[in-house]
Amino acid sequence: MIATIDPAVVPVGCFDGDLDLFESQYAVPGGVSYNSYVILDEKTAVLDAVDPRRVDEWLANVERALAGRTPDYLVVHHMEPDHAGGAAALADKYPGMTIVGNAKTFPMLAAFTGRDFSARALTVKEGDTLELGAHALTFYMAPMVHWPEVMVSFERAGGILFSADGFGRFGAADPDLPWVDEARRYYLNIVGKYGVQVQALLKKAAGLDIRAVCPLHGPVLTGEALALALEKYDLWSRYVPEDRGVLVAYASIHGNTARAALELAEMLRAEGAAVETVDLTRRDWAEAVAGAFRYSGLVLAASSYDAGVFPPMAQFLARLKSKGFRDRTVGLIENGSWGPSALKTMLAELEAMKGLTLLEPNITIRSAATEENRAQMRELAKAMAQAV
Repeated sequence: MIATIDPAVVPVGCFDGDLDLFESQYAVPGGVSYNSYVILDEKTAVLDAVDPRRVDEWLANVERALAGRTPDYLVVHHMEPDHAGGAAALADKYPGMTIVGNAKTFPMLAAFTGRDFSARALTVKEGDTLELGAHALTFYMAPMVHWPEVMVSFERAGGILFSADGFGRFGAADPDLPWVDEARRYYLNIVGKYGVQVQALLKKAAGLDIRAVCPLHGPVLTGEALALALEKYDLWSRYVPEDRGVLVAYASIHGNTARAALELAEMLRAEGAAVETVDLTRRDWAEAVAGAFRYSGLVLAASSYDAGVFPPMAQFLARLKSKGFRDRTVGLIENGSWGPSALKTMLAELEAMKGLTLLEPNITIRSAATEENRAQMRELAKAMAQAV
């Protein structure tokens, strides 16, 4: 795919299909790509390294792409180990190579490797350009997208933005694979807290003639795929719902809370609302977080537990809070056979999130839903359908 953009830009990254948890927390049943590129010109540059799990394969890819040449530069856009984990190995293989980063890159490189590369460092700042010949890289700082040292670079000849973790996606780098769902799960769980910083980067990108985006995970984006990615990133980083609808998220111990949540979902559909349901005890939690951001409405239904709320719901709320969940309409259902406590606990968590509209009625079920509860649920469904 990249060769059709510019034959001088050669992909040398690796696919990791054996990894079960990305960052030791996100399930990746489709694996993940560690993208890296070589630019071949009067001077040669390697753009980013890969995870230590694939360093030997990557070094062989780089050597093959160089075809006997020696790299002049290694550009480190992002110091996270899945991208810079092979930097020291490449530096050892090519001792004359200069390492390009910003002022925050090199202290991190020393911290991760225990080695001082300052004698080989070229420190760049906002707007600096690295001339390679017909190709050149201009650097733009992108702090907290999603680490403080992150930068991106724009290659003017091909109109290529090397976007670090921006516009990444779980799964292989195959452009024919669906992009949105795995890109949403990636963005909202990894980058999503930093919407303000992503907006700042998008404003910088708007001034560039970008014809392709090369992220550090997932496929190269061009044409319609690029337009879609820019649209989604703008929505996600402004916390604007993608879809007018409701996610009904439930955490049930013995099944009664689940049955009530599913009944409510049917009531919402009868009111004309688009609805997705998620069982927080079984569904991938990162997918559930992405779903909560996707929709304009959220219903939380949970059992009481140990004078609080059932742990799957507590964990879900904690993750929403940590990712900056905001500006949504929320309804609540609790279940408690003798001492209902879930509602109070959920409300306390939601109070710490910005811009939420909490709908009435709050519904309390005692063991199993009654006809009175169902009447309350119909009232909540009507209010939610109107709100979203």
